[in-house]
Amino acid sequence: MPDYYIGLISGTSMDGIDAALVEFGDRSVDIVSGRTTPYPEALRNKLMDATRAPETCTADLIGALDHWVGECFRDTALELTEAAGVDPEQVRAIGSHGQTIRHRPDDERPFTLQIGNAAIIAKGTGIDCVADFRSADMALGGQGAPLVPPFHDWLFRSPDIDRCVLNIGGMANITVLPAAPGSISGFDTGPGNTLMDAWVRRHYNVAYDDEGRWASLGTVVPPLLEAMLADPYFAKLPPKSTGFEYFNDDWLSEMIEDDAEFADVQATLAELTAATIADAIARHAADTSEVLICGGGVHNRDLVRRLGDRLPGTTLLSTADSGLDPDRVEACAFAWLAMRTVNGEPGNAPGVTGASRAATLGAIHDAR
Repeated sequence: MPDYYIGLISGTSMDGIDAALVEFGDRSVDIVSGRTTPYPEALRNKLMDATRAPETCTADLIGALDHWVGECFRDTALELTEAAGVDPEQVRAIGSHGQTIRHRPDDERPFTLQIGNAAIIAKGTGIDCVADFRSADMALGGQGAPLVPPFHDWLFRSPDIDRCVLNIGGMANITVLPAAPGSISGFDTGPGNTLMDAWVRRHYNVAYDDEGRWASLGTVVPPLLEAMLADPYFAKLPPKSTGFEYFNDDWLSEMIEDDAEFADVQATLAELTAATIADAIARHAADTSEVLICGGGVHNRDLVRRLGDRLPGTTLLSTADSGLDPDRVEACAFAWLAMRTVNGEPGNAPGVTGASRAATLGAIHDAR
């Protein structure tokens, strides 16, 4: 009987649950079933309000959202197995990242909070559920993020090519994979799609700039771009991670004049994402010859073009060119991390997060 795993995650864009039912081979992953399930609009609105205006986020609200998100993750897992014709008893475990509500790795008392009640997922599916992956790394002094680089290393490292794996979600992060054997590195470069999404949402009440069409109509505003690039986060050395707690509407409002042209700002925000990614690669992975892109940003043609302009001589590819759907990479990563946990193997990379040592991640919620 095959050993199946399920990975579930909702990222900082909060547009829905990315899910994958997978079978792992020797340095390979086969996606048996995959889907993205949008959150109910009412839930997404409450999540956006809770995270973008944390002063409104009461204990009662967190508890209710934890339950609701858990139900959505449970239902998505059941839809995956049903679509694939796989009996839940054949699934060894679910790896649920959950939904990040707050991530404060640099506070005096660092913490991270992901919701999506794992007991509801486990009991409701009949499948053991591994959750709360970030806390163990943070308990060892790490950032708790990014956690996907060890999976990138396992699947995408080449003995012949110096590579980076670039995930462009709400935030952007890179994994540096040199051809030479050795430890990996990686970190959040800064905003990915989140500021562009916030700007179009503010003006047109849509979720994102489809293929970067609005950005492609604008002209970059050099003084605005320079002001944004002066933010100290970009000069900070790794290990580092960030989120919507930092790069958000308030950050935008501090930078942008009220009479700014919409398309020009959108173009400048796209250039900011491209510039900070390219600079991170130039500073920390100068020998990179190939960049594998995953996450929602891979579909933003304007953004990928800007990246190409800033990384001349570097080949930009989708992870699809290496055999994995770019929309499923993170879900597969948390399925892989669940496999590591149930096998008692470490899941973090101290060279990435800054943790004092490697550790098994997450807590296993028994389905019985």
